[in-house]
Amino acid sequence: MDFELDDTQRAIQDTARAFAREEVAPAAAENDRLRRFPADLIRGLGELGLLAVNVPAAYGGSEAGAVAYALAIMEIAAADCATAVTMAVTNMVGELIARFGTEAQKQRHLPRLAAAEVLAGAFALSEPQAGSDAGAMRTRAVRRGDGWVIDGAKQWITSGDVAGVLVVWARTGPAEAGGGGGVTAFLVEQGTPGLLVGRHEDKLGIRASSTVALSFDGCEVPDSARLGEVGQGLRVAFAALDGGRVGIASQATGTIRAALDASVRYARDRQAFGVPIAEHQAVAFMLADMAVEHDTARLLALRAAALKEAGRPFTREASMAKLWASEAAQRAVGRAVQIHGGVGYTEDFPVARYFRDARVQTIYEGTSEIQRLVIARELLKDGGAPARG
Repeated sequence: MDFELDDTQRAIQDTARAFAREEVAPAAAENDRLRRFPADLIRGLGELGLLAVNVPAAYGGSEAGAVAYALAIMEIAAADCATAVTMAVTNMVGELIARFGTEAQKQRHLPRLAAAEVLAGAFALSEPQAGSDAGAMRTRAVRRGDGWVIDGAKQWITSGDVAGVLVVWARTGPAEAGGGGGVTAFLVEQGTPGLLVGRHEDKLGIRASSTVALSFDGCEVPDSARLGEVGQGLRVAFAALDGGRVGIASQATGTIRAALDASVRYARDRQAFGVPIAEHQAVAFMLADMAVEHDTARLLALRAAALKEAGRPFTREASMAKLWASEAAQRAVGRAVQIHGGVGYTEDFPVARYFRDARVQTIYEGTSEIQRLVIARELLKDGGAPARG
């Protein structure tokens, strides 16, 4: 098994690392404190080709592959999870359009997303009563003439107020047994009459990422806005979620690295009982555990990304990566605060922000409990076969 990065992957990683260090990290604390959406940073990511890493070059993307994308997310997340999640969702929307969109949809939306001309993309699936259970959605789209009229509400939509294009799921027919059918995806542009932005969520963490409620009140879109076939919307959603879980696993891996790096620096500098606290076994063991969990998370995320890039099944591996990395991130940020002691509980040190930002990683793109259900289902389906790759 070859663990070496190719030239393209290394170039993407180096580009993301330099931008994260020079631009993202210095602004992270203030953006978080002010709950300020980092529009300038998102435009910078677009200029570097990091908003469409796995989108064909013909449409303005970098065409660098899923592994390069995972590496880029790790680097940006190590500097600021809020910027990373905006980047991740925009990449996800671009990949969806590239895979399921018509040629006209690709030509219209992908170059503008890649260059941040429309600033971001948004993924409008969750509803107040339909989070993990997407089949329970109530938003509806009804045919009218040559188009559709969408009515309903969405919740927890990242970049929903700033996105130039949103992928919106709505029920277009009766649900099949288990709720899996009768849902269609649409591309809705910001400013479309009937698309209304609700309140901004007052979140525990990732506060520089915009999260809003959306409502659709007689929102009319042409049939040319439909993404994929009628009634096949959940197929589109689940394809996105598998890739999205690789993105969250990568984000969590970046969080672990940030927590570890901060803890190593502090443990070297802080003196207790006449020596740096790194020389105390209790602290040294915490650092060692964080390092092991970081490398495990990174390998799991890159394995899932490599399977995706190769066109092989990766649902199980994506859920494994997301489950492990997000849970390991909770442990890492907890240890980081503990190592920092009292100052770790203040906003004077970045570990407090890491602690707040990491919590959502076990929730969005499918909770840890949902990941365990997916993994078990895939194991049972495959007869208990070992993981691929």
